[in-house]
Amino acid sequence: MDHTVYWAFFLTLLAGISTGIGSCIAFVCRHTNRKFLSVSLGFSAGVMIYVSMIEIFFKAKESLVAQMGNKLGSWATVGAFFGGILFIAIIDKLIPSAENPHEIKMVESSEEDHMQPNRLMRMGIFTALAIAIHNFPEGLATFVSALQEPSVAIPIVVAIAIHNIPEGIAVSVPIYQATGSRRKAFLYSFLSGLAEPAGALLGWLVLRPIMNDVVFGLLFGGVAGIMVFISFDELLPAAREYGEHHLSIYGLISGMVVMAISLLLFL
Repeated sequence: MDHTVYWAFFLTLLAGISTGIGSCIAFVCRHTNRKFLSVSLGFSAGVMIYVSMIEIFFKAKESLVAQMGNKLGSWATVGAFFGGILFIAIIDKLIPSAENPHEIKMVESSEEDHMQPNRLMRMGIFTALAIAIHNFPEGLATFVSALQEPSVAIPIVVAIAIHNIPEGIAVSVPIYQATGSRRKAFLYSFLSGLAEPAGALLGWLVLRPIMNDVVFGLLFGGVAGIMVFISFDELLPAAREYGEHHLSIYGLISGMVVMAISLLLFL
């Protein structure tokens, strides 16, 4: 593997282990900073939507049109984009709503204080498993983006990392309340985040023997779809839930501006 592959895998690993940051926040904070989370999640959505629609989608189209011709390549790009959306939507649908990582979890989470420890532990473990399953395609998406376009990799990784922080909280809060062990809560949260680099590695090993410009174009189109779905289905609803409507939109626009400027700097 060349240095680009190692770099892409390293960035994916960083994005995944940010769930551990969520665990740490849950241990040291008594209250959720709703405004900060609202702006941060909106910012992540802005980064991912902008880079998907402006950069990744058109890079996929460029690759496929060069290999398949204008008409067929354009149709293939659109098909890959919506195929990515369908893929992540099916995974999302298969995860029970109670353990879905899209469900909002506050640090203070007061109503769980009265639940039985066994039930809390079960909730935490199932949430960790759900997040691990959900992070698998996210890891592949992050990895492929970093591999194809190193210049846009870091903003994407930052966006993924920000949105993984509340997922870490979602795992660690019930496990910590059930066991009183910070170590166990952190461990489950950390392991669920490792699904991202695992997804990247497995996807790369499976696809590497058949990798060519067409496969890369289709994969890149699918990545754009996955990122757009995550933004609209997870990040924006969570941002609005945590804070005021306008804060999430300000964060969204700020993320788009930062992503646009970062792309212009690499022209």
